[in-house]
Amino acid sequence: MLRNDQLDQWDRENFFHPSTHLAQFARGEAPNRVIRTASGCHIEDRDGNRLLDAFAGLYCVNVGYGRQEIAEAIAAQARELAYYHAYVGHGTEAAITLAKMVLDRAPAHMSKVYFGLSGSDANETNIKLIWYYNNILGRPEKKKIISRWRGYHGSGLMTGSLTGLHLFHQKFDLPLAQVIHTEAPYYYRRDNLDQSEAQFVAHCAAELEALIEREGADTIAAFIGEPVLGTGGIVPPPEGYWAAIQEVLEKHDILLVADEVVTGFGRLGTMFGSDHYGLKPDLITIAKGLTSAYAPLSGSIVSEKMWKVLEQGTDENGPIGHGWTYSAHPIGAAAGVANLKLLDELNLIANNREVGGYLNRTMAEALADHPNVGEIRGEGMLCAVEFVKDKGSRTFFDAADKVGPQVAAALAGDHVIGRAMPQGDILGFAPPFCLTREEADEVVAKTAKAVKSVLG
Repeated sequence: MLRNDQLDQWDRENFFHPSTHLAQFARGEAPNRVIRTASGCHIEDRDGNRLLDAFAGLYCVNVGYGRQEIAEAIAAQARELAYYHAYVGHGTEAAITLAKMVLDRAPAHMSKVYFGLSGSDANETNIKLIWYYNNILGRPEKKKIISRWRGYHGSGLMTGSLTGLHLFHQKFDLPLAQVIHTEAPYYYRRDNLDQSEAQFVAHCAAELEALIEREGADTIAAFIGEPVLGTGGIVPPPEGYWAAIQEVLEKHDILLVADEVVTGFGRLGTMFGSDHYGLKPDLITIAKGLTSAYAPLSGSIVSEKMWKVLEQGTDENGPIGHGWTYSAHPIGAAAGVANLKLLDELNLIANNREVGGYLNRTMAEALADHPNVGEIRGEGMLCAVEFVKDKGSRTFFDAADKVGPQVAAALAGDHVIGRAMPQGDILGFAPPFCLTREEADEVVAKTAKAVKSVLG
């Protein structure tokens, strides 16, 4: 295949890539990869290299690549009605249908869906709704949002503040003052190694309680958390964590936002992570799995409790002053309808549970005894391998050694994509739900090979 070198030049001269070392890329010191096509769990670049994408893009291509049913739904919608806005009661058949489908799958106490384009803008919407809610209730001081270190909630101003990863704060003047952070439910990285899981859960709840006491419960509006920490390391919470946290929030009348951008629509083997862990959120953030990334679309699912106050607010103040030009975009909505139908018709969540469990078991069997593998963890179709310099003392590598990125690069060189997670030497996996056992075996075997090539 002939390589289009002009495309490479245009890429480096014109294209601002997110989450990229800009100077190295522009100088040609960092590689690029131009993706040409994809099918099932595999992508192919313009040079004909075929890779098993064990991270589903960015945890998002849940039904797998190349689903013609979704492509045809997008094309049909574009031919019939490419766009109309959703302001002042306008709608489209696709957006109305998708809202019904989402609520049919959401926890029973949820009431309405507001559609945006990305998880970041959905969380911006959530914060605005929370502030509006407390203003309508006559609580103008109750505005702070508690997030968690290592959480990921977007990269806007408020959402980048909610994100608890230093990369998203440094030199951006973040976090903003309305956002405060508490401890991550990351048992492997606990400070006190003598703590049992139950003791660590009690510690996390006590830290949250102490933070609320310091700040004043009358100043705190909401707590936001992913059911499973995603970009912060793919970390399932210890048993009992969410029950303990919700007890503290209820005591202080603090709203709960479940950020289900990664976990929504089946990633954990249940339709929502809230179902999986017994959460009763006031808002649920959705995006990635809503359309399997075939078109941009996100959502804020609003509880009945909050919705009644929003209605009251418009009775008192007129139409709510929030909206995006592309809210409920009909092409995104059509993709969402087709995607959720496929999720059901192909029984992909059941396959996710079965093959995801197999992936986690076989990864543990292959790597648990390696002296530099500290922990292998996962839930549903999520899996992570954390590397340490010394397992016995739980001594971590120096970040400058870039052990995680080295393993990820070695794996990609063997035609499998895993993700080097930030703030630690962690290799993450979040494959499409259509992953087969044979493909899971390939992921595990090549991961073990990559680990051996980097760490011996």
